[in-house]
Amino acid sequence: MAARQSTRPPYRTLLLVGEGETEQAFLQHVKALYVPRGSGLRVTVRCAHGKGAAHVVDYAIRQQRVYQFDQIAALLDTDTGWTPAVQKRAREKRIQVLKSDPCIEAMLLRAIRQHAGGSTKELKARLAPFVCDDALDPQHFAAHFGMDALRTGRLIEPTLDELLRLLDT
Repeated sequence: MAARQSTRPPYRTLLLVGEGETEQAFLQHVKALYVPRGSGLRVTVRCAHGKGAAHVVDYAIRQQRVYQFDQIAALLDTDTGWTPAVQKRAREKRIQVLKSDPCIEAMLLRAIRQHAGGSTKELKARLAPFVCDDALDPQHFAAHFGMDALRTGRLIEPTLDELLRLLDT
């Protein structure tokens, strides 16, 4: 009996590493919106559990050693540990860095045309009403960060545009 030929089309793989739980939840939300089954793209979202930009890049490098991904991107804040040495290390290891300046809360607020100034604590409080007071649940991003809002937001936020370009299939 002849071996069966696989009819499954080839797909590309993408690892998205979020600096913390908020980044991970947002990435999972965006993945659910933009990467339907059978799209030819397999996206894995992981969390580096904070500790600054250098740790996130190192975490992505460790994932790269263990698993085979066609492309790796890391969504991280530039307020902690974002140095030229970290930038160079990411570039050398071909990790696309998606920079939230200074933090993801500011980026998300700007994307929906809200004021994004102040301390990180203030920004978290300002974002809370837009994510049902829980930015750790991907489903809570749906009301204010749907496809239309992200489409508009990508015109304002270059990082959001980079992320969505990675997910174009």
